[in-house]
Parts: sequence; structure tokens; C-alpha cells
Amino acid sequence: MRIKDLFEKWGLVGLKVKTPVLEMDWEPTDRDKDAAWDLYVELLTRITTQKLPDDYGTEVAALESVHKIFGLTRATLKERGRKAENFTRIAIIVLNQVIRPFTAKWHRLSERGAFDNEEKRAEFRQELYVLQENLRAYTKLLSDLADVEDMTEIEDV
Repeated sequence: MRIKDLFEKWGLVGLKVKTPVLEMDWEPTDRDKDAAWDLYVELLTRITTQKLPDDYGTEVAALESVHKIFGLTRATLKERGRKAENFTRIAIIVLNQVIRPFTAKWHRLSERGAFDNEEKRAEFRQELYVLQENLRAYTKLLSDLADVEDMTEIEDV
């Protein structure tokens, strides 16, 4: 299997990745699996993948939770990255192309008081929903990489 096939399998399409990376064989090591497990647990237990009904939580807390994925991923990369090259390739792409555009936009808007505006809060939640769909796909990919049962859809909320 190639990395391109893995992305397609889990619905992570439309990412800008150089062809040589996409065509690389997918041969995860035990370090890749361990790194994937570490991040899988974090994503699975955060608002990044869990539904947030309109009358629950706050936008600020949700944005902070999404932003924390950067630090958690960086810590995992530092701990296992040199020996987890497959995980590193995927994690960097997802951070920079899936999560960063969302956090960059909403961090600035939140600093300017956007969450005081009901329409902006609704817009944030709609964009969070789209991000969550992408991150659920990423979480499923990580469960596959970690060689564990996917529990992304275990709850009927």
C-alpha cells in the first residue's frame, strides 16, 4: 500500500502533498504504531472528534482543545519522530493543512471578539463540524496505523 492509498482509504483527500511522498510504500514500524496510538488517544478523547451540541461548551474552550493538538503532536514527534517516519509524514501534513488553517483563522477572530457575536459563534461551530469530520478520518487512519480497533464511532451521541 502507498501513502496515497492510505489517505484515500480514510477520506483525507485534497491535501497538497508532493508526489514522491504519496507514492512511498506504507510500511509502518513499531515506533510508527506507538506514535499513532499516542495521538489516537488524544484525538479520540477531545472535542476534535467528539460532537459539540450547540447548547453545550464554549467556542473558546473548543478552539483551545483543537490548538493543543499542535503541542501533543510535537511532543509525540520529538519522542518518537526520528524512528517513526511514516507517522511523522502524515502528522505534519495534517497539522499544517487541516488543523492550522482552522486555528489560524479562529485565533485571530477570537482575539477580536468574534465569539461575542452569535453569527460568528454559529460560523465557528459549522467550521468546527467540518474540521471534526476530517479529524475523525485522521483518527481512523491513526487507529489503522496503530493496529488497534477504531473506536471513533463507538458512542451514539
